[in-house]
Amino acid sequence: MRRLLSLAAVVVACGVAASPAGATNECKGLQVCVPISGPWVLTAPGQIEFQMSCPKRFIVGGLDAELSSRGIDVGFVGSLGSPVNPGITTSQQVVFLGRLVRGRDPAPFFRPHIGCVPASGGGQRVPTAFRPVPPGKPTVREVSQVIVRAGGIRHLARRCAKHERLVAATHAVGFAGDAPPSAAAARSVHVVQHVAAGRVALTIRAGPGVRAIVQLDLLCGAA
Repeated sequence: MRRLLSLAAVVVACGVAASPAGATNECKGLQVCVPISGPWVLTAPGQIEFQMSCPKRFIVGGLDAELSSRGIDVGFVGSLGSPVNPGITTSQQVVFLGRLVRGRDPAPFFRPHIGCVPASGGGQRVPTAFRPVPPGKPTVREVSQVIVRAGGIRHLARRCAKHERLVAATHAVGFAGDAPPSAAAARSVHVVQHVAAGRVALTIRAGPGVRAIVQLDLLCGAA
């Protein structure tokens, strides 16, 4: 079994008692925290995006990840603001960014973990005389997910909402389990992505004995 590496990326939050979170640290230092584990997400030299969500009325307060290889770089998408904390930097959802930057691992995986804390709102910026345009949210993410069973073929097609345009589209393949899948399992799932006239379509094939999830992430902006 591959040695699993832990990448700590805990967001600053109040609290001193840690909730149980296994061998990972997404709930470290958080008094009230719900740990949620994601699937093993297959990475590549190109950037892979995978979104996770907290339950209703909770926001992301801590992050961590398990890696199957030291050559994997993992980060996340955070919003600008001060102070850097839940409710400002993060919201109910968080997008993990994974990329294989070193080595030739045939099956590089990362497993994202989030620690969810009760929502309490965020801060506000103080206006200045110059009144520059503050960072906003010119794009929205539309995320869809399907389960692919052994020997099956699935099709998934999505487009941005009316009066929106497609900025970018990515997909990710994930496997459930406490340990990363084998290289053979990783190779057995094939995804073909096609984009035409703002419509993104995936054709997904899974080999025998494999069950996986495929997530499609659309980044949409105003038309």
